Amino acid sequence: MSKDTRRAKRGISLIYPRLIFPIAVGAVYAVLYIIFPEKALSAWAQSLNVLTNVAFPLCLVFVFMVLLNIALKPGHVGRLLGKKAGLRAATLATAAGIISAGPIYAWYPILRDLREKGASNSSLAIFLGNRAVKPFLLPVMISYFGWIYVLILTILTVLGSLAVGYVVEALDAHQKTS
Repeated sequence: MSKDTRRAKRGISLIYPRLIFPIAVGAVYAVLYIIFPEKALSAWAQSLNVLTNVAFPLCLVFVFMVLLNIALKPGHVGRLLGKKAGLRAATLATAAGIISAGPIYAWYPILRDLREKGASNSSLAIFLGNRAVKPFLLPVMISYFGWIYVLILTILTVLGSLAVGYVVEALDAHQKTS
């Protein structure tokens, strides 16, 4: 068997497993349409609604990842967010987590890409923990709970994310040595 034939077969074998889920979903919709046409059409409309709501953030993530790949080289990420970056990485991850916006699922591919480029697990955990702090919601929280409560909650959230980040890094280091 030639090298090209083996590559072609391997490519086909990688494509088919990716199609199993969409084909299965299509089959389920087809069967349900035969049995319950109104409900199947309603479910299809809701699925399309979810798809349209998710499509824009995912497109933004794709564009952001392309720009990230152009602008940031692995060495940059390692220096900014790597294990040896220390306090600078924690500060940058904290600030980025606080100012980040949008749905969390949109950030996962970006964080994976940063991790592959050299960002530490600690930085990623700190980023995710600080997504709970939303500056644009602080005035509303202050009006409901008072500024002392909001200040203490914000400080504890940031400190908690730092603690979680360092615990994640310690567990990761322990797992690598085991």
